[in-house]
Amino acid sequence: MIADTGWQLTNQRVLCAALDEVRAALLRHIERVTGQPAAREVTTDLNSATVRATTDSPHAPASSPASPSATSPVAGIALDRLCTTFRLSAFERAVLLMCAGVELDARFAALCAAAQGASGGAGPTFGLALAALPDAHWSALAPGGPLRRWRLVEFGAGGGLTATPLRIDERVLHYLAGVPGRDERLVGLFEPVPLGGRLLPSQEQVVERIVSVWTAAAARGPVPVIQLCGDAAGDKAVIAAAACRRVGLAPWSLSFDAMPAGAADIDSLMRLWEREAALTGSALLVDCGAADATDRPRTVSISRIIEHCRGVVLVASAERRAIGARATIVVPVGKPSSVEQRLAWRDALGEGADRLNGHLDDLVSHFALSAQSIRSAALDATGHLALHPDAAVGATVWDACRTQARPRLDDLAQRIDGVASWDDLVLPEAQRQLLRELAAHVRHRATVYERWGFGGQGARGLGTSALFAGASGTGKTMAAEVLAHELRLDLYRIDLSAVVSKYIGETEKNLRRIFDAAEEGGAILLFDEADALFGKRSEVKDSHDRYANIEISYLLQRMESYRGLAILTTNLKSALDTAFLRRLRFVVQFPFPDEEQRAEIWRRVFPPDAPLEGLDTQRLAQLTVAGGNIRSIALNAAFLAAEMREPVRMSHVLHAAHREYAKLERPLTDAETVGWG
Repeated sequence: MIADTGWQLTNQRVLCAALDEVRAALLRHIERVTGQPAAREVTTDLNSATVRATTDSPHAPASSPASPSATSPVAGIALDRLCTTFRLSAFERAVLLMCAGVELDARFAALCAAAQGASGGAGPTFGLALAALPDAHWSALAPGGPLRRWRLVEFGAGGGLTATPLRIDERVLHYLAGVPGRDERLVGLFEPVPLGGRLLPSQEQVVERIVSVWTAAAARGPVPVIQLCGDAAGDKAVIAAAACRRVGLAPWSLSFDAMPAGAADIDSLMRLWEREAALTGSALLVDCGAADATDRPRTVSISRIIEHCRGVVLVASAERRAIGARATIVVPVGKPSSVEQRLAWRDALGEGADRLNGHLDDLVSHFALSAQSIRSAALDATGHLALHPDAAVGATVWDACRTQARPRLDDLAQRIDGVASWDDLVLPEAQRQLLRELAAHVRHRATVYERWGFGGQGARGLGTSALFAGASGTGKTMAAEVLAHELRLDLYRIDLSAVVSKYIGETEKNLRRIFDAAEEGGAILLFDEADALFGKRSEVKDSHDRYANIEISYLLQRMESYRGLAILTTNLKSALDTAFLRRLRFVVQFPFPDEEQRAEIWRRVFPPDAPLEGLDTQRLAQLTVAGGNIRSIALNAAFLAAEMREPVRMSHVLHAAHREYAKLERPLTDAETVGWG
C-alpha cells in the first residue's frame, strides 16, 4: 500500500462516504420495519462523495480475481481496487462495507441490532443484507462467489446460513483502511525477493525476454509460467526480482521447505496468496532448488501450486519441470562466463580488485560461482580484510570463495579438512613426484587452458582425474589431504552407499548432483574404494546390466568434463574398467612401505608434545603393517600410557600391536618383536 499522506486522506474520505451509503440503507430498512422514522445518526460531512465500482452482473459473480496487468498493478483507491480486482457486484460491495463498518464505527453494531429486531443479534448477517441492502442477490452467498471464495468475509458459528454472523477478514479490513502490511498467515511461508546487484549482460538478456513474454501475454490471455532452469540458484532469484520490478510487480518467493504437504493445506494457502497477490500486485517465485525427489508429498505440492496458482508465477529449478495445466516458457539461466565473472568480481570488489595482483584469473578458473555468490564472497572477504588489514587479499578472497561453495556439497558428501603436508607423507620419490605434477596440473589450469588456448576446443578431456591404487593404509587418503592442503581447495569424500542406487537412473542423478555442486567450488572429489562403483563393464545379459554400463559411461563423461580434480582410490587396480583407466590422467601406485619407510613413519607418527621413553623406531619398523595401521597402534599405545600415567614405552606399543594384529586377523610373530625386551 502506498504510504502517501494525500492518498491516505483521500482513501479515508472515500471509505467514509461509502460507509455512509450503507448506514443510510440500514436506516431506511429500520423505518420500513418499524413504520417509524429512525433516529438519524450523525454522519461525516462527506456523504456527498460517491464511489462508482466496476461490477459484473449480480446474477453471475466472478469466481476469480481480475489478473493484474503485466505492466503495473491495479492503481487507485483501496475500495475501488478491491471491487475491481475481485469483480464485486454492488450488493457484494455493500455487504463488505457493512461488515467493515461494524469494525470501524461502533454505531454500525447498534444499527444492525435495531435492524434485526429483538430476535436478531448485534452483528451483520447475510439475512440482514438481503433485506436491507439494494440490488440484493442470493448468489452472493455461493461458495464460488468472490465474498466466500476469496475469504473477504468470514462466517461465524451458530444459526442458519442467512442468520450466521458475518465478519470481514482482518487483512481485507486493513487494506480498505489503507494500512500497509500483509496477511499474517503468509508470514514465514512467502518472503520478499530482494534486488541483487547490477545485472550482467547475459542476465539482462534473460530479463528482457521475460518482460517481452509478459507484455505480449497481457494483451492476449493468461500469463504463462516462466521456468528459470539452470544451476545458478541465486542468480535466478535476482533475475526474477529484476523482471518483476521492471513491470511494476513485487516479487515474493515460496521455498520448497516451506510448502505444506496436504492438498487441503495447499488449496487454503494458495487462496490466501492469490488474494494477496491480486491486492498488492505481486508475483510468485517458486524455488525448487532444494526439492528432494524422495519427498513425494512436497514434490506433488510443487506441481499443484505451479499448475493451479493464478497470476504471475516463476519457477526456479535445476531442470525443466513438466507442467501440464498451464502454458510454460523455459528460460535457461547459466552461470556467468569467464568474462562476466571477471566483471562481477570487479563490480563487487571495486578498487579492491586491483589488489588481487593477478589472482583474479585463478579465481575465475577454479571457482564457477554465480554472480550472487561472487557478491557474497566479496562482502565476506571485505569484512575479513577490514578486521585484518595485514591479511593477503588474494588468499582472503580465495578462502571466501571456498566458503560460498560449501553449502550445496556439504549436504551430499563428507568434507575432510586437509591438514596433512608433504612432510607427513612417506612415499618413494617417484610417487611424490607424480603427486607434485598432479598439483601443478590443477594449479596452472587457467594458464594452459585459457591463456595458452588448450581449452578452446571444448570441455571434453579437460578434467583432471587420478587413480590412487594400493593396499589399505598405504597413504592414499593422506595424499589427497596433502593435495587439498597444497592447493587450498576443499576435499570431499563421496559416500558410495549414498550414491549407488538399485533404482534405474538414480545413480546417474546422484552423481550429477555431486559434480554440479562440486563445480562451483572446484572441490577435490575423493571416491574411496572406487572399484565398487567403477568396476568393469559387464556383458549385457539383461536390463540391469545395460543400465549398470550406462552408469559407468555417464561417470566417464562427467570425469572428463569436470573442471576440478577427481581422485579415485582402490585396493585392487585390476578390478577397474580398462576404458576408465585409459581416461585417467594420473595413476599413482601406493606401495606397501618397506622397513626403512616404516621406520620413517614411526619417527613422524608421534607428535612433538607426546612424552616418549625408550622407543626404538628401527625395532618398531619390524612390524610389517602399513602406515594406517602404524597410526592406529601409536594412538592406542598413547591412550594406554595416559591411563597408566606413564610416557609411551615399547611395552605400550607391544600391547597395542597385539590388538591391531587381532583386528587384522593376523598373528604377531616373534620375528617382528625380536629385541623388544
